[in-house]
Amino acid sequence: MPKLTYLGHSAFLIESAEGTVAVDPFLSGNPMAARTAEDIAPHTILLTHAHNDHVGDTVAIAKRTGAQVISTFELGEWLATQGVTNATNGNHGGTIAFTGGTAKLVPAWHTSSYFDGERFVAPGVPAGLIVRIDGKTIYFAGDTCLFGDMRLIGDEGLDVAVVPIGDRFTMGPADAVKAVGFLRPGLVIPCHYNTFPVIEQDGAAFAAAVAANTTARCNPLKPGASVDL
Repeated sequence: MPKLTYLGHSAFLIESAEGTVAVDPFLSGNPMAARTAEDIAPHTILLTHAHNDHVGDTVAIAKRTGAQVISTFELGEWLATQGVTNATNGNHGGTIAFTGGTAKLVPAWHTSSYFDGERFVAPGVPAGLIVRIDGKTIYFAGDTCLFGDMRLIGDEGLDVAVVPIGDRFTMGPADAVKAVGFLRPGLVIPCHYNTFPVIEQDGAAFAAAVAANTTARCNPLKPGASVDL
């Protein structure tokens, strides 16, 4: 049975019998981070897109641990230039295997680039991730607005959907509730909120709206909290 831990913002760990997978490990510079980059040693890192608050500590972690890093094509090519030796890239519709599971890349509506301190690099497209591990299916929406093809993602049979609710840069709570209706997961976990003042939201109010309007359970995890799947 995998365990899902929220590290703050959009960063998560998935722990299974095969080891640990990190998702969007933005820890250094994250005021909500429940762990430091040095605290985690994943065998795989999954990235939704190239923005700094998602790539985060990927390069440093991958260099230290040798982790496989799965991302969209342009981001993976850029990571290789930064010394990531096990960058594995794909694109929408493709499924990539990692130790203990798979990640299917699906569309997300957002932008994607990394700012290296001087310019924006690693242009490309964002993605959502359908992760299958230990018999469970987890959808990480990444940064996205609401879109109708989430109904097709729901056809994947989701045990968990991790959705952003911060507004401004992603969908806000009202659209996220509609997304949950399209996705039809057993459990929904909100993310990408309360990290900075501009994306402050009420997780408990979102959970109440999910309960009132969908069949899903909602667990607004605090940074550092875990749920067994």
